[in-house]
Amino acid sequence: MEASNSDAGAIRLLAVAGSMRAASFNRKLLAAAVATAEQAGAQVEVIELRELELPLYDGDLEAKSGAPDSAKRLKEKIAAADGLLIACPEYNNSIPGAFKNAIDWASRGPDRVFPGKAAAIMGASPGGFGAVRALLHLRQVLNSLGVWTVPGQVTISKAGDAFDEAGALRDPALTEQLDTLTGQLLEYIGSRRRNAAEISTAGGSMPPETASESKTA
Repeated sequence: MEASNSDAGAIRLLAVAGSMRAASFNRKLLAAAVATAEQAGAQVEVIELRELELPLYDGDLEAKSGAPDSAKRLKEKIAAADGLLIACPEYNNSIPGAFKNAIDWASRGPDRVFPGKAAAIMGASPGGFGAVRALLHLRQVLNSLGVWTVPGQVTISKAGDAFDEAGALRDPALTEQLDTLTGQLLEYIGSRRRNAAEISTAGGSMPPETASESKTA
């Protein structure tokens, strides 16, 4: 689908890899997803966890000084996006600590930036499970924050063999899966935009996302 709308302009996505390693497989996977989304007409901004330099979440620090500027910038970027592209590795069967810390900071404060967002999640792992256990936890966390997640996901096991020297996926089937996942995210966002425009034209208001929508597994 074309990731644009005559009323709202191009769909805006925020993309992040849950790893801080420069040579991360998940950075390569995210890059492939970003390219797919941009080819469909979306505007994509990639953020780097390392560049955020977020401190460990500390409720006492928050109470004393408020959220750090880096957390505020992250929240602004999430708020400005229509959806999220997330590539998440698996550390000890779960979400990497640095990435979970970023989510925790972004979820704080009265200005909730996650509810009503949509996300596509994916993961790569050098092992045999393709980060599937981390994605399960990530989906639970995002759903609890009011984020609708595309029901499917892309998981890549034996990731050391999955990418060529240029960082592209070797297997056309995985590329097709990534195209499908990204397309479903854009289609969902586009559908909500069209519904909102129709309701606005009719003089009504867009209902909030239902619990069943926000917790699709």
